[in-house]
Amino acid sequence: MTPVAEGGLVLEASNLAQYYEIRRGRLAKPLTLKAVDGVSFTLAASKTLAVVGESGCGKSTLARMIAMIEPPTAGTFVIEGEQVVGAGRNVLARLRSHVQMVFQDPYGSLNPRQKVAAMLEEPLQVNRPQMTAGDRHAAAIAMMKQVGLRPEHCARYPHMFSGGQRQRIAIARALMLKPRILILDEPVSALDVSVQAQVLNILVDLQQAFGLAYLFISHGLSVVKHMADDVMVMYLGRPVEYGPRQAIFGNPMHPYTRALLSATPVADPARRTERIRLEGELPSPINPPGGCPFHPRCSYARSRCIEERPGLEQKGDAKVACWAVDAGGRLTRGKEAVPAQMR
Repeated sequence: MTPVAEGGLVLEASNLAQYYEIRRGRLAKPLTLKAVDGVSFTLAASKTLAVVGESGCGKSTLARMIAMIEPPTAGTFVIEGEQVVGAGRNVLARLRSHVQMVFQDPYGSLNPRQKVAAMLEEPLQVNRPQMTAGDRHAAAIAMMKQVGLRPEHCARYPHMFSGGQRQRIAIARALMLKPRILILDEPVSALDVSVQAQVLNILVDLQQAFGLAYLFISHGLSVVKHMADDVMVMYLGRPVEYGPRQAIFGNPMHPYTRALLSATPVADPARRTERIRLEGELPSPINPPGGCPFHPRCSYARSRCIEERPGLEQKGDAKVACWAVDAGGRLTRGKEAVPAQMR
């Protein structure tokens, strides 16, 4: 593969879905859990797409599919022009070196029995067998410097580092094969706030240095606002709003997006808005509501929301899946809203 110029697409996903069968015994019919149900998006070089939503909305499942850890039940995705779904073993092995993942827990993602040098050199040993031991070690030291750690740290074990340092090591390991796409699954949520800022700044610098595309999984909207170019908001495995960061944060259209943003802490009292409290509980993905999956908790729901599932449509500066949003991007309650007790 030849490098993609900044702004060129490195990833295109179309109608990705991941279903799991839940067995309840030998005689009972298995249930279907729709963890991801029809997700489409694009990701460009040197850009960051943030995927946000409540726990259980399908963010991490989507990340595992893009990382080729598990194949999708339906849908397709293309990495730099190469089809992933249905590709042979050799093609997948090559494509996996172009997509790497940084996990949430820096304490659990590193092998406590390996020194840092061994962890960083292992991807090269497997995927670049032509490299000499000296070249692999030099590459490990260079990458440690790139993430703000010293060369002598290569001789230490993971327990000898702080949480922030461990996450830097995990980032360095993910970058050893010079991937085009880095999947960041809640990369700073397990860290102290002061350390979060340091790690995020390193990620920004690395993106500029290597032209990386980031798929940034998070439920922290303040972090997303700092990192993302585009934002996709998910609910029960489906995207409900998708567009540029400025549009999502400046003029959120979907009621669920508005509720998420209203729950984000704001230090300036003058900029605080009234908290939007959602009705009811998050439905089960095993038995999701008909029509729009958000309608049982939505104060804007109307009869069409109960009967018909909306798709993502361009309205204003972003795409939104909501019957209550008009063509100009305005959210309207209207006379036909159905009270919660009548749904």
